[in-house]
Amino acid sequence: MSAILVKIFATALTLSQVLVDPETVKTSFDPIRDQGEVVQILKSGCTHMRRAFDIEDINLDDLIATAMDDPQAVTGDLKVLQGLSFNDLHASYRQFCKGETVEPSPVDLGEVISYYNAAVAGLPDAGKLKGLKLPGVSVVLDANGKRFAEVFEPDHRRIWVSLADIPQSVRQAFVSAEDKRFHQHRGIDERGVIRAFMGNMANPGRPAGGSTITQQVAKNLLVGDDVTYDRKMREMIVASRIERVLSKAEILEIYLNSIYLGRSSWGIEMAAQSYFGKSAKALSVSEGALLAGLAKGPNYYNPDTKPERAQERMAYVLSRMQEDGFLKPEQVQQAVASLPSRLAHERTRRTMGFHFVDHVSRDARTLAGIESLTAGGYTVRTTINVALQQETEAALQEGLARYELNIGRQRYQGPEANIAEAVKTLEGSKDPAATTPAWRRTLEAVRLPLYDIRWHAAVVIEKGKDRKTGTNVLRVGLADGRVLPLNAWEAARRELKLYDVVRVQPVEQKGKGTVRADLRAPPSVQGGAVVLENRTGRILAMTGGFSYPLSQLNRATQAHRQPGSAFKPLTYLAALSKGLQPNTLIWDAPLTLPPVSGEAGARAGDSWSPKNFDGGRSGIMTLRRALENSKNLVTARLLDGAIEPSPEESLKRVCELAMEAQLYLECTPHYPFVLGAQPVRMLDLAAFYAAIANEGAMPVPHAIEAVEQGGQIVYSRKARQLTRLGSADAAAFYQLKTMLQGVLERGTARSLKALAPYAAGKTGTSDNENDAWFVGFTNDVTIAVWVGHDNAEGKRRTLGRGQTGGKVAAPIFQSILQAAWDHHAPKAALSPPSPQAAKQLIAMPIDLNTGDRLTDGRKGFMEHFRLNWFGRLAETQFRLVPQSEVYAFRNPDPWSDGEERGGPDYYEDGPYAQGPGWLEAPRQHAPPARRQIEPERGFRWWWEDEAPRRPRRVDPDYLWRNGQVY
Repeated sequence: MSAILVKIFATALTLSQVLVDPETVKTSFDPIRDQGEVVQILKSGCTHMRRAFDIEDINLDDLIATAMDDPQAVTGDLKVLQGLSFNDLHASYRQFCKGETVEPSPVDLGEVISYYNAAVAGLPDAGKLKGLKLPGVSVVLDANGKRFAEVFEPDHRRIWVSLADIPQSVRQAFVSAEDKRFHQHRGIDERGVIRAFMGNMANPGRPAGGSTITQQVAKNLLVGDDVTYDRKMREMIVASRIERVLSKAEILEIYLNSIYLGRSSWGIEMAAQSYFGKSAKALSVSEGALLAGLAKGPNYYNPDTKPERAQERMAYVLSRMQEDGFLKPEQVQQAVASLPSRLAHERTRRTMGFHFVDHVSRDARTLAGIESLTAGGYTVRTTINVALQQETEAALQEGLARYELNIGRQRYQGPEANIAEAVKTLEGSKDPAATTPAWRRTLEAVRLPLYDIRWHAAVVIEKGKDRKTGTNVLRVGLADGRVLPLNAWEAARRELKLYDVVRVQPVEQKGKGTVRADLRAPPSVQGGAVVLENRTGRILAMTGGFSYPLSQLNRATQAHRQPGSAFKPLTYLAALSKGLQPNTLIWDAPLTLPPVSGEAGARAGDSWSPKNFDGGRSGIMTLRRALENSKNLVTARLLDGAIEPSPEESLKRVCELAMEAQLYLECTPHYPFVLGAQPVRMLDLAAFYAAIANEGAMPVPHAIEAVEQGGQIVYSRKARQLTRLGSADAAAFYQLKTMLQGVLERGTARSLKALAPYAAGKTGTSDNENDAWFVGFTNDVTIAVWVGHDNAEGKRRTLGRGQTGGKVAAPIFQSILQAAWDHHAPKAALSPPSPQAAKQLIAMPIDLNTGDRLTDGRKGFMEHFRLNWFGRLAETQFRLVPQSEVYAFRNPDPWSDGEERGGPDYYEDGPYAQGPGWLEAPRQHAPPARRQIEPERGFRWWWEDEAPRRPRRVDPDYLWRNGQVY
């Protein structure tokens, strides 16, 4: 028995059961014992179908006779019937429909039953459709209330609408076009099957399926759309079961909300909005007929590209509605005159904000209890500033690429696409209406995999040697029609081929007035950036990586990385809150701290001896200059008596402040913590810096303002006061703010010196340059930028020697800050202290290097000093380093006590700075000696002569000068 005959008879067995007695459909027969039962089912089905043929005025016997005389007349171009033995088919017809005895029987019922059993095993439960609400689209609005994004599952861009809200004319249009006897049949319409069969023979070019609306629901939602006999058999049984579970109204509602109608629209409501800009309940007769016509084939009858075909199909639907008695002839004549006017087709492609929208989806689950926005029907009002978001993504992408270009790590990994075949096809079509080059039309239409890249897409249209000059030529064309020379590194130039699509950055060449295109390639390094509004915590922009298609990990919210020196302001804040002034002097010199008691793995001999980033030391310096220049040794020394009496207590204090700032849920008590060794989230660190800008009032970062569904508010963010970090007052925060301003003015971010009047911030670089940070703020916004590798497979990868936060992350910050000034809040100088802080502060001029207050009328740096409870200046300049010790290390001059020598190697960073020590150990915190004092010479004041030393006898009981002799 041929395979096609087995499949036909298995299908006939299915059809016979669902037509004759759908209540008792069996899905399993014994291949031996149940052959007699199967024969009876097939005979009953044949009798049922013969009646249907008679009703349709088709003589089945005449049709078979014609087929026997000329099989080609029936099969025509129907490939599914070619190869079928009509002798076997005719013999089967005589056996099961005529009741004749045929020997030998062409049908092996054992094979048919086995195939049938396998095909219909494990059918899906039709009961799943009861009360079904399909996934749909939720709309994300930006801060201005404009549509920013849609959230939906693939193939589920729909807005669910109840059947009661769909006009009767629209319902009838779909029924007339797709399933005339929808309200009469029980899931399968034998007459529809016959009409489709006859229509296919008459017009094999576009075959009809004969499926009912119920079958389409079964196919779309339960059994799939495989083009096989198996699927058709399963579809028929499931459709018959659906009819027993759901009412006709429920089936029609599911159908009208699930069907695809073009323009990336599933369901009647989304289609109505996409094509006509109105709700389904406002559709006219002609508009409903047009959409009903699309159900047969949205691309084939596309009114945007094939208006004549679409109008013909609409006319067919209207005529069927007239046949069904729903429309009068004059109504049809009026509706069929022309296609209804439609909105211009706007593609639903979004090119930015993917990490932000993912974050919104997670927040909706946490804040509003919404399991998934793809359930549909939600309107989410967010905080995003679209223009700033676009510029933030562009700044991060360009910054990461430039980093790799600058250090020679860029790699060309091939084009995003090659459009050579498409260009050849267009050129071969010779469309007289086409006025633009084929490469440009193709480039405009191509869908590139990295759809959120801000660089321009360009196609290589010329490569080779110039015939006149003999020079190598490489030119690309852009979608706007420009043709530019391509600047690329040698490895990329070798690999590029004609019609490769690459990414470029147009650059105007200085002094030449011409423009070139610089090649850009996706970098291997990653990064993230977030922009917060200081006063509200609104997330204005967020990008969690170079490109969302390459990685969906949101590094702004889902990754924890070591902040390095970007964490240091927290330790300085703890010191300032304890009363230290920014001009307090401290040693930038080696120290060793004892192990923390109770620290995991700590041993009695363990201790901590940190080093500065450059391995050097700068002697005595002010707290301000130490923070500006990010001195690790000074930060560590703050633990030794500057914050609390003991290093362990100081460390505990910094930990408590970090947890109060919500940087961590718990703090591990180990010393490297103060140098940024404990990983932190970018968003949390940004919130802390926003608190510095707000003098201690910390915002809660948020992306959602409200969520609505069906016009009802299901979540609304409550207005709340900012959380004040009570462990430090406004005065301490303002002092820290001015110190961070100095980081830009003359510190580790002095490349941003021009921004210093308007912004403040801090660089951060973790060990071995694995992470590079810059976190900064203006009066209005805080911007955090991180650059680093994802450390896949547990291996940390360095950015390279010297690739610090000031070099890698700061330029990205600068670009984003300029965008914030352009698109959010205008450029303005940093604000003076608030009235609350001003009561506790006094501004006085100081020598920036020494920290000395200037009282002689000289102009100096205006430092803000904290006043004590009595309104008096609290002097702390010499609290950590005694004044006598400071003078001993004063900048040498003819009247100084130090060695009379100078030169650039003598000072590193200020008048108290020196190389590795002058004296052995003037006090506990002083640096170790550079050289030993010559014992035979001893210590000698500058005015002493060169007379030889004479022995002295010292009485240990001598009461004056503690045994010293003058």
